[in-house]
Amino acid sequence: MAKVKPFKGIRPPQSMVEEVASRPYDVLNSDEARAEAEGNPKTLYHIIKPEIDFEPGTDEHDPRVYDRAVANFHDFMAKGWLVKDDKPHYYIYAQTMDGRTQYGIVLAAWVDDYMSGRIKKHELTRRDKEEDRMKHVRVNNANIEPVFFAFPDNEVLEEVIASTTKTQPEYDFVAPDGFGHTFWIVDESLNDTITTAFEAIPHLYIADGHHRTAAAALVGAEKAKANPDHRGDEEYNFFLAVAFPSSHLKIIDYNRVVKDLNGFTPEEFLDKLRENFEVADMGAEIYQPSALHNFSLYLGGRWYSLTALPGRFDDADPIGVLDVTISSDLILRDILGITDLRSDKRIDFVGGIRGLGELKRRVDSGEMAVALALYPVSMKQLMDIADSGNIMPPKTTWFEPKLRSGLVIHSLDD
Repeated sequence: MAKVKPFKGIRPPQSMVEEVASRPYDVLNSDEARAEAEGNPKTLYHIIKPEIDFEPGTDEHDPRVYDRAVANFHDFMAKGWLVKDDKPHYYIYAQTMDGRTQYGIVLAAWVDDYMSGRIKKHELTRRDKEEDRMKHVRVNNANIEPVFFAFPDNEVLEEVIASTTKTQPEYDFVAPDGFGHTFWIVDESLNDTITTAFEAIPHLYIADGHHRTAAAALVGAEKAKANPDHRGDEEYNFFLAVAFPSSHLKIIDYNRVVKDLNGFTPEEFLDKLRENFEVADMGAEIYQPSALHNFSLYLGGRWYSLTALPGRFDDADPIGVLDVTISSDLILRDILGITDLRSDKRIDFVGGIRGLGELKRRVDSGEMAVALALYPVSMKQLMDIADSGNIMPPKTTWFEPKLRSGLVIHSLDD
């Protein structure tokens, strides 16, 4: 069973939400955040990327930067740019991209569910990134940004979403990137219904935000250990999440570009590919992968369709059947000599939101020698892998749109 609860959200007034709300801290660098924040003292970047308040080049891990985050958070509260709700609520958050809308439930998730594995992960985390987010949670005593969860479809929760979204939203705006964000406060009378419905769901799944999830849960566990009067119902036992029914979500492709052909000529490289793939020259027009185990390759101004030959992968292996595994083993490792996707400087990764034209641009510019586009992973594959206790290879999933930060914050005090 998944344990969740409503909470007293800290939110911007309706009139300020577009000024306060921002992109997540990890999708842009300090210079980009500084540019987006220019002329806007209310933007959440002053809390989630407070290095922008210092001279350019300031290390985002400088102790002064964390201190500034706290000062700015308190300042936002004092000025009324962020206001705490009087009563605990659940919230509904809808995101719209390219005419498709996904609806999530904003909730407080239980720390123990993460520690025990009831909140399932599919990626490894790095301790340095965890520690950075842990410091941010500790100093602010709050989860400033939510994590992104999925859960198996549930009829009761779908009814809650449907009934709530027929009412007037609290926020409804289109961000500068063109994505729509709509936010409702769920009526208190539905609090018990939502809490009970989640009790019937055995697991929640981290879709995006593994480091934020780990950091939030670890800080909660720290606070529990440090409190001699710990009861288990304190607010620090919970952290901020938006949980979406899995059928609402769509994973988009996460593609690769490589700097060189590992000493092979283009012709030799294509010959090596033919040992494990059916290779078809698709010409100069962009070719999109059409199905699982079909790949798109851009090389020398031409697009190629690669289809893995029978026997080159194991359909019974939840990891081995993934296209990211097939391409990592049979192309990146065996031909191009890339064995560590996390650290090898010869490879880079491009989210599908940029389109395959970005792959073409980076190869045509001479920066990269070859590009590889993959068919997207499905939510079922992600959940099956998490259920099996396995971890996906690096850079496998890309979720879009990202959660907008600043719509609601969760304090670790009641």
